[in-house]
Amino acid sequence: MPDNAENLHNKVALITGASRRIGAEIARTLHHAGMNLCIHYRKSADAAHQLADELQTDRPDSVVTLQLDLLQTEELAGLIEQATSQWGRLDALINNASTFYPTPVNEITEQDWDTLMGSNLKAPLFLSQAAAPELARNNGNIVSIIDIHAERPMRQHVVYSVAKSGLLAMTKSLARELGPEIRVNGVAPGAILWPENEVDQQKHQAILDRTELKRAGNPTDIANAVLFLLRDAPYVTGHMLPVDGGRLLNI
Repeated sequence: MPDNAENLHNKVALITGASRRIGAEIARTLHHAGMNLCIHYRKSADAAHQLADELQTDRPDSVVTLQLDLLQTEELAGLIEQATSQWGRLDALINNASTFYPTPVNEITEQDWDTLMGSNLKAPLFLSQAAAPELARNNGNIVSIIDIHAERPMRQHVVYSVAKSGLLAMTKSLARELGPEIRVNGVAPGAILWPENEVDQQKHQAILDRTELKRAGNPTDIANAVLFLLRDAPYVTGHMLPVDGGRLLNI
């Protein structure tokens, strides 16, 4: 750990969509670094509670679970209030929750727009707005999980790509608006986890062939990048860190 690293022990992070996949690995990594956690979930109650029990075996009274559909915008400020009330502070907001599915341009509906923009952009913005006063008191952080397709749109995923591009712009804008008290950054995964129920091995291999490291990453790579931005990068803000094996070089 660098000499100028921030001590995260007993600081508090709220991680959205933290019950499974990348979100759960971020939770494990930040908890191991000493943080107390608010694990948000929408439907995956069993997974969220199981993860909380797992982590609290190592450190009791260090994790709570919070349920909310993030598309209920009017409830987002309340989620931040719940997170802050657990230990009387909030030091980091990790905007991880995301919805992902294809929207070919001739099939896009208004519901697609509301769902994909809501989870990938609208909720992170209003959560960040609600969290900002408490984060500012603690010289805290916002880290959003963006996507390499924020810069290189994915075919047949118009709305998702637009939403993630907006999340990148939001990250840079909030870094200007909320500094110097709050640092705001993003992590952009590449080939880390394939979408659930997608089993096209030929497609997967074609993607990996265009990745400079010629292999997939794993959720730990993303979690370690989040930890780096929170703990080891005190002079970094307004930055999107690609964790993609070099795929952006050859997408």
